[in-house]
Amino acid sequence: MDESKTKLPWANKDLGQHFLNNQNIITKITDDFADKAGNIIEVGPGPGILTKNLAAHNENLHVVEKDERMIEYLAPIVKAENINFTDALAFDFEAFIGEKGLGDKTWLVSNLPYNISTPLLLKFLQTPSIKYMTLMFQKEVADKVFAFASKKNFMGSLMALSQTYFKTSLLVKAPPGAFTPPPKVDSAVISFERLESPVIPLSEFTKFEKFLRAVFQFKRKQLGKVLKTYAPADKIEQALAKINQPLTVRAEALKLEDLQNLYKYLNE
Repeated sequence: MDESKTKLPWANKDLGQHFLNNQNIITKITDDFADKAGNIIEVGPGPGILTKNLAAHNENLHVVEKDERMIEYLAPIVKAENINFTDALAFDFEAFIGEKGLGDKTWLVSNLPYNISTPLLLKFLQTPSIKYMTLMFQKEVADKVFAFASKKNFMGSLMALSQTYFKTSLLVKAPPGAFTPPPKVDSAVISFERLESPVIPLSEFTKFEKFLRAVFQFKRKQLGKVLKTYAPADKIEQALAKINQPLTVRAEALKLEDLQNLYKYLNE
């Protein structure tokens, strides 16, 4: 039996904890943006499995962890003043980065808790000082963020938001056996690099998200009908015509550029 696994704390199911044990995947994650980042924030470090490598890359490492049991694992790796025991969902990352003077090249790393991965991602996307992200997702969520080649009609609101503000790429896949305890599903790690000049300004994130939720609420229904509560019928028809799409098109069939242009035309 791998001795390192016996030293791990028990995994708190309420916090969605699964500890990575595959060294190859650990190395890929912790090397991802090591040469580009000015500083690193790790969310949910747990017993410091990724933290050790991250600390070796950059001494300007901060961690955000909800489970205070982890202090004994993190204290030997991270400076005491850089350990933040708090709920990441309630944590103001932009204010923290500003207060610490970390600049705008923050690299955020996280083996995301499965039960709150989507709200955390939305929070990270809206934090302008986060330049790079390396995030582990349950495969079901990763499918909504990154367009895997085998999938048809893959576009959705989470993917459109992610790819409007970040360049995304698949870093590595992680089977259940790569974790202790093993989850019941596969996982995937996605790399994110923030776009310098997104087509939709970050200041319009909330408005754009609201539009995408309306569009994808019934993604298999005709957009001409779905958008009736969003804009006047004549404006919908004109906007769809501008992107060379009929009133009968389904949201899931649209490309990212179509969605961005449709949003702009409907909000002129």
